[in-house]
Amino acid sequence: MNKTECIAQYLEARSTKVNKKIVHKETHPVARPLPEIHPHAVSRKRLERMRQILSVLHTEQSASLEALVARLGSSKATLRRDLAELEDQGLLVRTHGGARAKDFSAEIPVRLRDSQARDAKILIARTAARMIPAGPHALAVSGGTTTREVVRALHYRSDLTVITNALTIAAECASNPRFDVIVTGGKIRSSSLEAVGPLSEETFRSMNIGTAVLGTDGISAEGGVTTHDDTEARTNNAMVQAARRVVVVADGSKIGEITLAKMADLTQINDLVTDATADPQALARIARAGVEIHVVTP
Repeated sequence: MNKTECIAQYLEARSTKVNKKIVHKETHPVARPLPEIHPHAVSRKRLERMRQILSVLHTEQSASLEALVARLGSSKATLRRDLAELEDQGLLVRTHGGARAKDFSAEIPVRLRDSQARDAKILIARTAARMIPAGPHALAVSGGTTTREVVRALHYRSDLTVITNALTIAAECASNPRFDVIVTGGKIRSSSLEAVGPLSEETFRSMNIGTAVLGTDGISAEGGVTTHDDTEARTNNAMVQAARRVVVVADGSKIGEITLAKMADLTQINDLVTDATADPQALARIARAGVEIHVVTP
């Protein structure tokens, strides 16, 4: 196993203008997998079942063993073993007669996000990928499941230099020998697997970035582009300031939302790519700030 494969395996183990401007609509086929879990010596069927358990707990916060049996169609003994395994991985807390989510923070760990709006993220990513100019180009990519899909959609390119502070993005790019990859320094956030802080910021500031592809927890006319962590916001702002063009990729659930820390003002954003579930009024307000909106549809 080479170094690139080792990095990818390790990270998989850790993770998963409307106004005067034109709204572009595009169609694509889609697929729907579930969240990522530590897969050591776990069968594909069991991995799928454990992802379903986590999905239930994220939505409902807790569930009884009987409810899980009814939902998943597995035996109590099987589900008890799954719950024990997930608790060992720190992904839930077992209770008398069931389980509950380990915490209810607004930010979901990156390794559990893959199943959320997966179809929309793939469509968004394909559209964003087509915005990257042909020829040699410096592309900065923030962390996130949608931004990772953008990198996957660019797999055929052989002329890109990718600059990222996200370990998940770095691993995805490192598996493609066509990419030149630059990873920033900094302190790793365990929930997002992103390097943040002064070292990361300085790396971005030292680069001449053609396009930055930015994921977000919320984008609105009132709050700009926001995320849950203030240190991450400052790091991503350094990326934005170094880029000639900034493309935000966000599924419809993020449109109109405002979270803790601002990464960028709308005046710093050129394009927003989202899906048809986005609030049209919120999109119109964003477009009035000068952002070009691209809406994808199945």
